[in-house]
Amino acid sequence: MVTSLCVLLAVAFFTLLERKILGGVQIRKGPNKVALWGIIQPLADALKLFIKEGVSPHGSNQFLFFLAPVLSLTLGLSLWHLCPSEFSYKIVSWGLLLFFCISALNVYGTMLAGWSSNSKYAFLGALRAAAQTISYEVSMILILLFPAMMLITTSWDTAYAGFPVLFLFFPSMVVWFASSLAETNRAPFDFAEGESELVSGFNIEFGGGPFALLFLAEYASILFMSLATSVWFFLTSSAILLTFTTLVVSCMFLFARGAYPRHRYDLLMMLCWKSFLPFSLCVLMLILGSFLI
Repeated sequence: MVTSLCVLLAVAFFTLLERKILGGVQIRKGPNKVALWGIIQPLADALKLFIKEGVSPHGSNQFLFFLAPVLSLTLGLSLWHLCPSEFSYKIVSWGLLLFFCISALNVYGTMLAGWSSNSKYAFLGALRAAAQTISYEVSMILILLFPAMMLITTSWDTAYAGFPVLFLFFPSMVVWFASSLAETNRAPFDFAEGESELVSGFNIEFGGGPFALLFLAEYASILFMSLATSVWFFLTSSAILLTFTTLVVSCMFLFARGAYPRHRYDLLMMLCWKSFLPFSLCVLMLILGSFLI
């Protein structure tokens, strides 16, 4: 419970950090009116969203329409119980496999949100997001097996005390980061929210509280993917190092949004199946071959 509350608070101020960084990238001011330097702007946004009237589209599946945001947020928060810590009283020995299982379920929240909205734009956005998420999840899992085999563990707590796999094969971390961007539907791979053709995609019919839950789930996943990058690829032998590297990687998500334009959808899928997947298979064969030798 405490972990979930801390994650939600971190997500709130991560949105403020994103708006500040994007403001600096675009040579403008970010939020600066609410309190000192706009520091409580996320709390004002949350209050505004949760006191809005709940509205659902006519003809939508009411139960699934409100279930989808709750399911997405529940899955996003459940991942955080894998977070390694010196104060953990339970350690999941096969935590990496649990991460694969939970992250594979995230696509259901997106599909339910788009299908239950009774909107063609939302449904098309959900289909694109599902195809993108499932495709990049394959390469993401194969790439993550590389540090797991190098560290000879599937436990997050053991990897937390391991050595920096990043220096053994840097391109694998680059491919992992790009796959994480696509997995979390972040720019330049945010095709589920293409404003020019989908009008915000699968979440177009959501407003108020359900809309806030969807984006809380998205940002919680972004922060957890940053944590996963830190644990499996960087040196994180202490809580301070883990926090610092997680913050740096999460800022890379924001800089990627400010620096790169949105790509074409067919090029994104081609990048996955014709580049990332063969690369990840070759890396996996390389590490398996080194064990056999």
